[in-house]
Amino acid sequence: MQVDFYQLSRDPVEAVMPAIARRILESGGRLLVVSDERDQLDRISRGLWNAGPETYLANDHADAPAPHVQPVLLSPGCEPLNGARHAALADGRWREEVLGFDRAFYFFDEATIAGARAAWRALSRTDGVVPRFWKQEGGRWRQGP
Repeated sequence: MQVDFYQLSRDPVEAVMPAIARRILESGGRLLVVSDERDQLDRISRGLWNAGPETYLANDHADAPAPHVQPVLLSPGCEPLNGARHAALADGRWREEVLGFDRAFYFFDEATIAGARAAWRALSRTDGVVPRFWKQEGGRWRQGP
């Protein structure tokens, strides 16, 4: 299982999520986006719908009708009602439940960095988990140590 840690320093998660979601959907996967903040999930939803003139990334909230048909599901919890095998933790809060997915994306910023460090330390000692670190530098992502 792979966990990608994304340290947000330039762009907010709603600006970064469309690129992650697009790659997952293009490979035939589905994505569960988790946040306790409904406002944040709404901003992510708008970013996904407005991902570009040539495409949009269909999504809806878990409490909407027919969550199982959504390629990208936005939820306060880690239950993949849409059958997702990829989970994105958008609010900077680590949740152990994502270890049941094939891959997790953990987004954090300066305000939530302490929790990310604790999760990194714990996951680095967990069998079967490969943590990777990504940091924004300018307009690009660089994989760190």
